[in-house]
Amino acid sequence: MENNSKKLTKKDLMSVYVRHYQLLGCFNYERQMSTGYGWAMTPVIKKLYGDDDEQLKEGYQRHLEFFNCATSTSPFILGISCAMEEQYANAEEEEFEVSSINSVKAALMGPLAGIGDSFFWGTFRVIGVGIGAPLAIKGSILGPLLYFLMNVIPSELVRWFGFRIGYKGGSEFLAKISENGTLQKLTEAAKVLGLVVIGALIASMVVIKLPTAISINHAKINVQETLDSIMPKLLPLLITFGCYSLLQKRVSGTWIMFGLIILGILGVVIGVLK
Repeated sequence: MENNSKKLTKKDLMSVYVRHYQLLGCFNYERQMSTGYGWAMTPVIKKLYGDDDEQLKEGYQRHLEFFNCATSTSPFILGISCAMEEQYANAEEEEFEVSSINSVKAALMGPLAGIGDSFFWGTFRVIGVGIGAPLAIKGSILGPLLYFLMNVIPSELVRWFGFRIGYKGGSEFLAKISENGTLQKLTEAAKVLGLVVIGALIASMVVIKLPTAISINHAKINVQETLDSIMPKLLPLLITFGCYSLLQKRVSGTWIMFGLIILGILGVVIGVLK
């Protein structure tokens, strides 16, 4: 990629910030806030890659991956994404690992979702409603005003300053860690952590139970115990790999979910599953 010193303007960044209010505008089960995130990043993608159709397409696809975070803290991640896209557009292809853009998003959205939900959904909103609602019921204008002061204004401040810090601080920080190789190490660490988490979720949340025992030549064999002795949680792992292979073949996650529901019902009815 040629180093053509592409720079995002205040207008470009403001367009991203304004669009972030629509993060939940097209929420879906499969990728959740991905469409809203892609919509917010559209001005940046067009500005940086508008002269290269292939890069433009890749940029759109990059930000349509799964994303879910508290809306109040999401602008910080958007700011960092803008900084990383700008850096990638001005770097030689071998100097910047493009997968790190989504790796950073994935690493940040979980912790920031917890912070945003705890403060704004679980604290400020509850306090604001608890104080403001009784006053509003009595017809006092203080009701909505107090709610606005206790919940809306803090949320807006976090959104605005989070976006600015994410972009400005992200640009300088990313430049430093790219030069000394830290970014590549963080990207690899994020991938490893993601795999560890997925492995733990498979073992703890995917449940498949076979009938207690089958009779072979008058001898009863506990199928589930036999499989567990070979490899614990073998069936959940196999069904997860099966779903993953279908996703790789572009089968919709929604259809896979319906298929699993039907498979589970039929398995129980015919006695294959319990």
